[in-house]
Amino acid sequence: MSTVEQSKPPQTYPRIKRIVIFAGIVIVAFLAGLVPMWFKAWGRANERDAAQHELRLCNMQLTLASATISARRGEYEAARQATSDFFTALSGQLEPTSGMSDFTSPQRDGLKLLLAGRDELITLLARGDPASADRMSDLYTAYQKVIGKPQS
Repeated sequence: MSTVEQSKPPQTYPRIKRIVIFAGIVIVAFLAGLVPMWFKAWGRANERDAAQHELRLCNMQLTLASATISARRGEYEAARQATSDFFTALSGQLEPTSGMSDFTSPQRDGLKLLLAGRDELITLLARGDPASADRMSDLYTAYQKVIGKPQS
């Protein structure tokens, strides 16, 4: 044998080694792009969930405020419908089977007390009783106190 042939290191499976190295580089490059995108998507999902939480709370408050204003204006049927919508949404938030509530535990306890006068208030609105406007204002104030937002 010549010296040239002896100096060559034996090459076992050179093609497989190249494929494995190439696959490793592709996987590292993929993960280098995926991990930052995953963190960004996770952060955006948390922001979206927080915004949806605030939107649900604002919609409930808006419904109650609309009912209160309608009752003050003497539009009792519109006030009754909006009040019913508010109590329906509130009941859905307070049900233990719903799994996710936008309220904290102390808020849920306080809001359950507000549900006690639901039927009487809706009946007053259905009758067109002017006293219902004051009851609606009281309900709005109590709701604000329970959820901890100052009155505007």
